[in-house]
Amino acid sequence: MMQNVGVRPSKHGLTEHGLRNWDVAYWNLGTAKLVEAAIQRHEGELANTGALVVRTGHFTGRSPKDKYIVRDAGTENTIAWGSVNQPMSPEKFAGLYDKLLSFWQGRTLFVQDCLAGADVNHQIRVRVITESAWHSLFGRQLLIRTPFEELHEQVPDFTIMFAPTFQARPEADGTNSGTVIVINFTERLVLIAGTMYAGELKKSVFTILNYLLPDKGVFPMHCSANMGPESDVALFFGLSGTGKTTLSADSTRGLIGDDEHGWSGDGVFNFEGGCYAKCIRLSEQHEPQIWHAIRFGAVLENVVLDVNRRNCDYDSDEFTENTRAAYRIEFINNAVLPSVGGHPKNILFLAADAFGVLPPISRLSPEQAMFHFLSGYTAKLAGTERGLGAEPSATFSACFGEPFLPRPAQVYAGMLGKMMREHKVNCWLVNTGWVGGAYGTGVRMSLPHTRAMVNAAIAGQLDGVAAEPHPVFGVMVPKSCPGVSDVLLDARGQWADKAAYDAAALDLARRFQKNFAKFGAVDAAIAAAGPRVE
Repeated sequence: MMQNVGVRPSKHGLTEHGLRNWDVAYWNLGTAKLVEAAIQRHEGELANTGALVVRTGHFTGRSPKDKYIVRDAGTENTIAWGSVNQPMSPEKFAGLYDKLLSFWQGRTLFVQDCLAGADVNHQIRVRVITESAWHSLFGRQLLIRTPFEELHEQVPDFTIMFAPTFQARPEADGTNSGTVIVINFTERLVLIAGTMYAGELKKSVFTILNYLLPDKGVFPMHCSANMGPESDVALFFGLSGTGKTTLSADSTRGLIGDDEHGWSGDGVFNFEGGCYAKCIRLSEQHEPQIWHAIRFGAVLENVVLDVNRRNCDYDSDEFTENTRAAYRIEFINNAVLPSVGGHPKNILFLAADAFGVLPPISRLSPEQAMFHFLSGYTAKLAGTERGLGAEPSATFSACFGEPFLPRPAQVYAGMLGKMMREHKVNCWLVNTGWVGGAYGTGVRMSLPHTRAMVNAAIAGQLDGVAAEPHPVFGVMVPKSCPGVSDVLLDARGQWADKAAYDAAALDLARRFQKNFAKFGAVDAAIAAAGPRVE
């Protein structure tokens, strides 16, 4: 049949991708039509807010062990090959691609032509081809939309083929399982198969930009960004669940973006056109901007829905802790549009410390900033990835985003150091995790208190405050902070058993040093800026 419906480019159709004999291809459908199609196809249900609620099946998080990059002459010497960036041969990729093309014959497909990168000087064109209407909607909401008048002419720089019902065959395809996410930088193709988790789509685009932009002198970052009334920009680095989205969504500051950004010679720009917020235990009281962003056009993943009243139970983890809301950035009432800003004045590293050791907030020297950026310490929370248990797991992820870094970590760290020196940026370490004890004994840091400390740091209210170095980590801990009790600033003081705190701090310090050793030869001043283990 090979019928095309909607707005499709005149120059570059599906046959240019090798696709043949599909049934119907829906091109660049708008939000309302995609929601209608998703409901008609029984892909999801409407909540009483107007959001589309979907389930991602067996996989409710990313599958890092199933992610590959094609290893060829172009990538051989530029990729940091290993357990994160697993190689796939061009021959295996070609075989997998041919099987997917055959699999999609006679099927309905949805196509969205989008953009990645709010700075037009560093933008790429991304085509998303999916089997389901809701994945097409997800791509439309998370990426930047191509202006309507340009759709007829758009030729993609990269194409993502999202095929959840297609299964790889490990014995023939060389994969670890039936699930596979593979990027071919030479062919400019991404194949995602065997999983319905939409986060794979967004993180594939992020990985692409992390590879391309350093060659242009642009520093790609796994961070959120916001901007104050005086155009002062703040960056929030951290892995999933550490508070990037929550803390950057501030009613007193404009939101540039919640997760992925570039930092060029002109300033900071968002890679995306939407947000992908965790919504487990979401409340209007604590996160009003995210709460009100969940409306028609938003996609809710794995949120429990009352089928009769159609209200969402955000407190339930029946399906996963990793419940998600995907929505346009303009659903945040003070979003910065276009999503660009100047050079940042403050950088905040967010760590959900499962050991309850790190101070709630501390100031870092430039050398300490480099040490902690390379370390990327946090705790992965249950459900963010396949295979994690019920409890948080302490981990180190270089540059707060190692799963998405194709190049060696030192490349990105070097870019951070250069930018911080050039623009005289303040850097802070914020513990959004546990205080008063380790996970299971202590309590999670209060979000209002964390907000107060972060806001004080960004506003310069901690600049003149007396501070003292942490006895193990050496970071400068303020003795007071507006809106926060002095007691809460003292990590050790909140433990009932001080000897137990000292032992836990020393244990974590050793973990830092053991992890840092993998980087080999590093500037002596940066290596010396780590915690003391004596």
